[in-house]
Amino acid sequence: MKIYLSADMEGTAGIIDWNETTADHPQYAYFQQQMTREVAAACQGAIAAGATEILVKDAHDSARNIIPDQLPEQTRLFRGWDNTPAMMMAGLDESFDGVLFTGYHAAACTDTNPLSHTMSLKVQSLKCNGKLIAEYDLNAMIAASLGVPVYFLSGDRGLCLAAKDTSPQLMTVATNEGFGPAAVSLHPHTAATRIRETVRAALQCPKPPRLYPLPDRFTFEICYKEHSYAKRASCYPGIRQLDAKTVVYETKHYTDALHAMFFIL
Repeated sequence: MKIYLSADMEGTAGIIDWNETTADHPQYAYFQQQMTREVAAACQGAIAAGATEILVKDAHDSARNIIPDQLPEQTRLFRGWDNTPAMMMAGLDESFDGVLFTGYHAAACTDTNPLSHTMSLKVQSLKCNGKLIAEYDLNAMIAASLGVPVYFLSGDRGLCLAAKDTSPQLMTVATNEGFGPAAVSLHPHTAATRIRETVRAALQCPKPPRLYPLPDRFTFEICYKEHSYAKRASCYPGIRQLDAKTVVYETKHYTDALHAMFFIL
């Protein structure tokens, strides 16, 4: 069994402040360890379920956060950004049997994670076909477009609930629950244990999850925090500006949408 894991950081147990996710701040080292612990736990659960190959994509900020020697030896680690529209899902292709997500966070314009955002801090909100979506949704759709199911997600409680609303068979671990600029988190060791056990159960479930549902047509609506960003985005072919801060892009092909967002987010 060949598994792909995309690891973000803002949904890691205990994190509530940007300084805890940024390498040049003293708080970062501890939470870097916890991010790595949760990724390692997911990999251990996958191996226990029969995975023989795991590709881990470090998908936060510099993409140089995970401590390599703390991962199981069956893993390969994709560090850095390859500057393609795949972004947080770089390296995924049709040969994988399943996808796992760890450390993910709620969408911009929601309040279930103190660090809620979607791809860029420039974005006020991102909607697809009228529904507010998170980075998880964008990346799960990449997996679906390749025919690869998503088995597991960890992150804040709000994201987990929203994800299960779209994909009821998805197994999740809520590492924390946001309360404005604060959060209540699981004990760091408990978070790792639950991730390990849930990933194993998810991959051993006799009924594999359905692919993330892809619509026949995609209408992406992006509202920026500043009007200048919308003006710049409106120069991308096919994008139209709705108002001072909002642009829309419509397509039948998700790949086209990914290319657009790669340049405008």
